Amino acid sequence: MKGIDHLVLCGRDHPAMRAAYAALGFTLTPEARHPFGTGNSLIQLEGCFLELLSVFEPEKISEPEEGRFSFAAFNRDFLEAREGLSMLVLDSLDARADVAAFRAAGLRTYQPFDFSRKARLPDGREATVGFSLAFATDPKLPNTAFFTCQQHAPEHFWKPQYQRHPNRALTVLEVSLVAEKPGDHAAFLEGFSGFRAEPAKGGITIRTARGNISCVTPERFAESFARAAPHLGDGPRFGGFTIGVRRMARLEEAIADSGLKLHRDGPHRAILSVDVNGSGIAFFALNRQDAEDDR
Repeated sequence: MKGIDHLVLCGRDHPAMRAAYAALGFTLTPEARHPFGTGNSLIQLEGCFLELLSVFEPEKISEPEEGRFSFAAFNRDFLEAREGLSMLVLDSLDARADVAAFRAAGLRTYQPFDFSRKARLPDGREATVGFSLAFATDPKLPNTAFFTCQQHAPEHFWKPQYQRHPNRALTVLEVSLVAEKPGDHAAFLEGFSGFRAEPAKGGITIRTARGNISCVTPERFAESFARAAPHLGDGPRFGGFTIGVRRMARLEEAIADSGLKLHRDGPHRAILSVDVNGSGIAFFALNRQDAEDDR
């Protein structure tokens, strides 16, 4: 049963992106570099994470070939026109089995991509983490990409120290894809996720094992995120995402000195007053109270 593994959030100025998310009360991992020209900082949550991604060494980027998807080239090209949420990633136990499943569902598939990189642990030591990725794309969604991620050394990846956030963030609850005709993308999203799409206000939603994938009209996105929808002249785009936090009061305390404002949308939901590197962000209070509240 697949769930949201991570969101790829692209930005041109990596230090500025780190600073923006730190101001929101997130704990970030140290910056890391990929062997293919990009690099990242991560925000680890409960079984999922946000990947803040930038291009660091464009000369190392490999161009796509027939049957081979280039993660780095896609994000480089994405950043030429915009910043924001470029890719949705689900978790995987077997990336190669996912490729076969995508193909059986009629999706455009590519060869699995295996790579490793160094990760800095909280105590300063380095460890090697490895991944296998299974990509799927849809010509109707040219500005977005989708893949599953199989981890080969999770014991070196997930660290409790990186999962404790001043804003008490817990998980990704929802990611919002914006399209003029959401129903046109149901078949692809179902084939990618393995779950059925359900009707929802202003579009459709898919309830995965961890978090929802929603595809909504620009009008519904604007209503939900209190901002204009992203420009769709060149196709649908991910417009924003919702983070589940422990309690709203802790979030408000964490950003009190940042100058950022939250707009309440009912007793449990709040919307950030500005986009962060091209993405709208909402927060939903799950109202968990445990030892974490005392830290």
